[in-house]
Amino acid sequence: MNKNIFEIVEEVLKTREKYVSEDNKLLKAIVYSDVMTMNNELLSLLLSNEQIKERFFENVDGTLVFDKQKFAWFIESKEFLPDSYTRYTNKIGLTHNGDFISKANDIVLDFPYKDCVLEGGQDKDDQKRKEIFYNETIASDEITKMLAPKVFTKATKYSAEGVEPVTKYSDEDNLIIKGNNLIVLSSLLKSLKEK
Repeated sequence: MNKNIFEIVEEVLKTREKYVSEDNKLLKAIVYSDVMTMNNELLSLLLSNEQIKERFFENVDGTLVFDKQKFAWFIESKEFLPDSYTRYTNKIGLTHNGDFISKANDIVLDFPYKDCVLEGGQDKDDQKRKEIFYNETIASDEITKMLAPKVFTKATKYSAEGVEPVTKYSDEDNLIIKGNNLIVLSSLLKSLKEK
C-alpha cells in the first residue's frame, strides 16, 4: 500500500530524536521553529526523501529552493495535525499574506499627523489655546527652531541647606524643569546623549 505524503513526512521527521517526544509523538512546535529558521539539519533531512523533495523544493536554474511557507502550511494542516481542527495555528491575531503581523519587521503604526510635531505647553494658560501641529515638510523652519537647544532661565538650586543660586550645573544634579517636555528633552539631548 502506498503511503501518502503526510505519512512520509511524519516517518522522515521521526528519524531524528529532536523531533520526537518520549511517547513517540511528533514535536510539531520544534519542527515549525526549524522550518522558520531554515535549519540545515531539517533541510538535509527533507532533501533525503525524493517525494518530499519534489513536493517542497523548487529547482531554480539548478539550485533547489525550499518553500518554507508551503511546508509550514502543510505541517499545520489538520491532516498532518490530527489534534487540530484547522490548518491554521492555534493563535488569534492579525495576519498579512498568511503571516502574523507580530512576526513581521515592517509594521508601521499609521495615524493622522504622524509627520507633525505638536507645539504645546503645560501651563494653565496653554490649555486655553489651540493645539498647533507643525508639519515636518511644510514647517521645517518652525520645527528646527522649536527643537534647537534653549537657555534655561530662572534656575534655582534646592539643597539640604535650602534654596541657593545656581553657579554650576553637574550631571549628578536632579532637574525639575517646567515647560514643554519635547523642547526640554531636545535641549538636554546633547549633554545626556551618552548616558
